[in-house]
Amino acid sequence: MTLTETPQRPEPSPRPLRVLAAMSGGVDSAVAAARAAEAGHDVTGVHLALSANPQSFRTGARGCCTIEDSRDARRAADVIGIPFYVWDLAERFREDVVEDFVAEYEAGRTPNPCLRCNEKIKFAALLDKALALGFDAVVTGHYAKVIVKEDGTRELHRASDMAKDQSYVLGVLDDRQLAHAMFPLGDTLTTKEEIRAEAEQRGLAVAKKPDSHDICFIADGDTQGFLAARLGKAEGEIVDESGAVVGTHEGAYGYTIGQRKGLRIGTPAPDGKPRYVLDISPVDNTVTVGPAAALDVTGLTAIKPRWCGAAPTGPGTYTAQLRAHGGETEVTADLVDGALHVSFTEPVRGVAPGQAIVLYDGTRVVGSATIATTERVTAGV
Repeated sequence: MTLTETPQRPEPSPRPLRVLAAMSGGVDSAVAAARAAEAGHDVTGVHLALSANPQSFRTGARGCCTIEDSRDARRAADVIGIPFYVWDLAERFREDVVEDFVAEYEAGRTPNPCLRCNEKIKFAALLDKALALGFDAVVTGHYAKVIVKEDGTRELHRASDMAKDQSYVLGVLDDRQLAHAMFPLGDTLTTKEEIRAEAEQRGLAVAKKPDSHDICFIADGDTQGFLAARLGKAEGEIVDESGAVVGTHEGAYGYTIGQRKGLRIGTPAPDGKPRYVLDISPVDNTVTVGPAAALDVTGLTAIKPRWCGAAPTGPGTYTAQLRAHGGETEVTADLVDGALHVSFTEPVRGVAPGQAIVLYDGTRVVGSATIATTERVTAGV
């Protein structure tokens, strides 16, 4: 196993493909669809209606699932000159993404809804429907690369531009899904400004549309309020590492490991330094806080692994990414009885159960798993 690998460049398709372009209404997906059409593929655009009440999703060009996003996607498809449809996947999205998000927080975990949407919606529900209708592949505006090797197998790699790389949220894709995925933006060393310039040159009105941010189904960005409305207020205690009560909360689900702001602690720490969330216990509705040093994690166990290729055999050395916009850290990992056991070369912080860990061998995505437990430098936390 090596940490440095020079991937092959994607080979052009030997024949034009019939592809379905997922068009969110943003600039990236519009340019991806345009590039696929320009490459000679038979492209059909589709916008996913993910809410029974689209007005409840983010507006003002911040989301990816609103009525205005649907209209932007339709206008882009008209300019490109491709057929366009809107597919209703609201019920599937509610079950697989929104309800999963709420349940994970209720259980004291920190989920990534964008990763779950890729796994369950864009490359499961959407892809399955596309294949059933005779399409060869699904095109998206993600920044990542699918490399076709000489033996015909496929690998998922980081985008050429690390600043825009989105391979982390695609780490859940398996061999079958990779075989039917196209990412036209992943192999270009262009800046986002250049992508916007390309969109403008193509006459796409979304050229200057702001990027989407945060969680599309939380209209006002207030995650804690969103959860409270569905789970109800549940007052509990905030305690320090000794068990002493230092504050109260209205629902342990409203906190995440490593959180500093909004703790509502009335008692200063003995050393006067900030305190962070160290643990969330949904069983007794308790949030434990402590110093930043107590967040240092030396290892973890992750479950439900999904591999972008064959599963590793025996222990190996990799780099790992723990958040969508986080950096890489060197690890050793081993798959034992279906669970991934990971040790960090250097302690890391901000690691929470429910997050995804994605392993890399050089630029190649090895696979992804959901963090179940962590090992801390400070015993007993």
